Amino acid sequence: MVRIAAAGDVHASEATRSRIGEAFAAVEREAELVLLAGDLTTHGEMEQAEVLAEATRDIGVPVVAVLGNHDLHSGHGEEISSIVRGAGVRMLDREAIVLELAGQEIGVVGTKGFVGGFSGSQLPDFGEPLLRRVYAETTEEVDAISRGLQEIAHCPIRIVLLHYAPTSDTLHGEPEGIWTYLGSDRLATPIAEYRPDVVLHGHAHSGSFEGAIGAVPVYNVAVHVTGRDFYVFELEGHDVEVETRA
Repeated sequence: MVRIAAAGDVHASEATRSRIGEAFAAVEREAELVLLAGDLTTHGEMEQAEVLAEATRDIGVPVVAVLGNHDLHSGHGEEISSIVRGAGVRMLDREAIVLELAGQEIGVVGTKGFVGGFSGSQLPDFGEPLLRRVYAETTEEVDAISRGLQEIAHCPIRIVLLHYAPTSDTLHGEPEGIWTYLGSDRLATPIAEYRPDVVLHGHAHSGSFEGAIGAVPVYNVAVHVTGRDFYVFELEGHDVEVETRA
């Protein structure tokens, strides 16, 4: 069994320094791996990234993360990644990583994901160049998930870590009028094909906790949804059963 602590949308800032520090100090006693599903900072400022870096620098378990839209808001995405990498966080951007935990290999595919909508309300690959660039950006994210899942196909446990939602299941609670901006079911295509053991995302603060893509469980781990600093998942075996606990 491997225990994985996940959180999205921690929105680090000076105002949250104490809470975030305490949360990371406690979580290493609860899990062998920490996954952060984007929006590491409040407004993508480097000073906010330093708050998260301070909290993760001395943590005794691996931390893997992706960026979210807040982290890119001020145009400092590369700097944000560099700062938290300096504190030991494994930042993934259209990449995969394999970690050895509890005597077995855990594969994580990590990327931000992007917008595009869901069945009945999807942005098409048609029209103005700017809209087609949005479509193309989502395509790059989809391709990255596909490549990553092929790279970690040998791992007994395979996880996809995103910021944006790959299914509308976990958006219920958000106004349907903004679902197009909360994710895209195009992200689900490689997930349905390669069937990882679990998918984790954030972004939808008022969404729902649990959904699925076929038989693959999907969890919205935004802290606003889980109501806690981290949600701990217990994963065991190749055909993973996901047990959730506080």
